[in-house]
Amino acid sequence: MLGDQVSNTTNGLSEQLLATLPFLRRYARALTGSQNQGDQWVRLCVEVLLQQPELMQDSASSKVDIFALFHRLQRPFGALDRAGGVDDTGTAPERLKAQIGEIPDRQRKVLLLTVLEGFTVEDSAHILGITDDEAEQALRAARDELRRVASVRVLVIEDEAVIALDVAKIVRDAGHQVVGIAATENAAVELAQKHTPDLVIADIQLKGHDNGMAAVRQILKSLSVPIIFVTGFPERLLTGEGIEPAFVITKPFDPDLLKTAMAQALNIVAI
Repeated sequence: MLGDQVSNTTNGLSEQLLATLPFLRRYARALTGSQNQGDQWVRLCVEVLLQQPELMQDSASSKVDIFALFHRLQRPFGALDRAGGVDDTGTAPERLKAQIGEIPDRQRKVLLLTVLEGFTVEDSAHILGITDDEAEQALRAARDELRRVASVRVLVIEDEAVIALDVAKIVRDAGHQVVGIAATENAAVELAQKHTPDLVIADIQLKGHDNGMAAVRQILKSLSVPIIFVTGFPERLLTGEGIEPAFVITKPFDPDLLKTAMAQALNIVAI
């Protein structure tokens, strides 16, 4: 596991890099559309840094610098980018492949850097080694692509009523259909069996002792569907230990973030 490898070699890594690592993994997973491929990408880059620590001396002073260094190191491993085309969590129905267009590489990266990771357009341009104007154009084009995504059926698993209604509104505003809102594991499984959603958006912690990940595991026994998890502490979820989701967004989130995550999750099967 990536977490085991990094934990055994932390002496050679800066504190800032260690703090940024969970977010690099989240970004890499969203970009490749796969937990395994995203972690492999990060692992290879960490191995290079461990062998050439001088690369971090002037570059790894901030999150922006680390992401920029990460992209420079990633280029030799570019073949990993979205290779394979299907995430470990399963695929949506075949009909989505013909409906959902893939967002071009630069547009995807700018969109994820700004909306998922919270960088400014200027910072994203620096990270990718492009001009501010090129980054702005890519972001506009990516948002246009999001508006063209075909309507799909979405199940929301969320026990906080206000948040659930906000999520449902964002889903509908993106042109999708909310087939149900579940506050418990049992309700989530029942709604999934009844409506066969194309996408599931799940909170981690539910009422009582219920758990969103447990509900998803039950759903995936009978359905093949992409999953987006939401949590207030993504760094606690992306530890490198055990099974982890490929798509994780942080509470609180803005509408563009959830729309981007939905498009990314669905684009896995559009290749």
